[in-house]
Amino acid sequence: MPKVKGLRKSKVTAGKKTKSFRPKGERRQRIAEWLRDNFQAESIYFYRLAGLTGFLVVFGLVMVLSSSSIDSLVANRDAFYVFSRQSLYAVVGLAVMLFISSLKLKVIQNLVKAAVVFGFALQLSVPFLGITVNGNTNWISIAGFTLQPAEFLKVALIMYMAWFVSNREHELDDPRRVLLPVLIVGGAALALVMLGRDLGTAIIIALIVFGTLVIAGAPLRPLVQVFIGVAIAGALAAFSSASRMARINAWLNPDAASSDAFNWQYEHGTWALAAGGVFGVGLGNSKMKWSWIPEVENDFIFAVIGEELGLIGALLVIGIFALLVSSLIGIMNRSDSSFGRIIIIGVIVWIVSQSAVNIAVVLGVLPVLGVPLPLISAGGSSLIATLGAIGIVLAIEKDNHRNGSRSSRR
Repeated sequence: MPKVKGLRKSKVTAGKKTKSFRPKGERRQRIAEWLRDNFQAESIYFYRLAGLTGFLVVFGLVMVLSSSSIDSLVANRDAFYVFSRQSLYAVVGLAVMLFISSLKLKVIQNLVKAAVVFGFALQLSVPFLGITVNGNTNWISIAGFTLQPAEFLKVALIMYMAWFVSNREHELDDPRRVLLPVLIVGGAALALVMLGRDLGTAIIIALIVFGTLVIAGAPLRPLVQVFIGVAIAGALAAFSSASRMARINAWLNPDAASSDAFNWQYEHGTWALAAGGVFGVGLGNSKMKWSWIPEVENDFIFAVIGEELGLIGALLVIGIFALLVSSLIGIMNRSDSSFGRIIIIGVIVWIVSQSAVNIAVVLGVLPVLGVPLPLISAGGSSLIATLGAIGIVLAIEKDNHRNGSRSSRR
């Protein structure tokens, strides 16, 4: 009997050792795979896009500190108030970018529906929880922080268009099968944004939808017809709003006496650029930031860039944006995924159109629209949403690199 008990005990012990050994080996293998997938050397395209993005974010923080320090000191008795909040947004945004970039492209595709639901649900909360700023009701306040849901709706729209069009790429010539569903979703997004009278954001969303569809290969004629209809509706919305008409009148008559701040913005924005000349007055030496330009750290930060860094600094910023777009195009051309390529097209249209509109407003080419300069202007929602979109592009490039590595092994 003792011998039998001993044999049974040894079998049980051996079985326990075998069971405990295999899970440990599997865990080690999974950890090794995760480390290899997330910390292996990436392509030059990945590092170029990440580096340019990081540079623009850091440069934006420097310019936000320079442009907002006086107003922050007056309003909050802390010259670093706006800068410290923007720094927090930058840390959160970069963390979001890195996290999204670690996801597999398949996972991002599976998150499209959730992103669309989240984006629309957040925007739907604006009529109930929204706060009005400068005539626009497009922000909600959460725990002392303001959030602009439309910025995240842009990302959701780009993801939806990429998912829907890539699944029906062979039917692009049929407007009813592809264009109509996309335009209905895009129109719903525009309508929700226009409920808050935010014409500037609505224009950017319209450009994202139409620009992405055109570059993706959708038929031009029906898109042009719809675009004309949307433009007419936008013009009617602008003419029916006192705030919008004040901005348009200030744009048409920048030197006219006016009780609002829009003429003031145009005039002093022009003076800031003129004062900067070719080489600028020096970083931190702007005179217009001394409460001469409203929202100087947001919509008119390019005026301070031109004043402090001059024409050379302003052109350098535009050149870095051009390099950023070039990196996006390079990643797009490397991708074998229709979903990935269309997402990158949407991100390119978003960054190019929003940057162009912001700079055009400062130069007086367009009326004031309240559109921030991507990655540079103060504002957490815009920064985090843009960095999240770039994180998706980095994930696409990781997928490109993995596929390239596999093909080279074969």
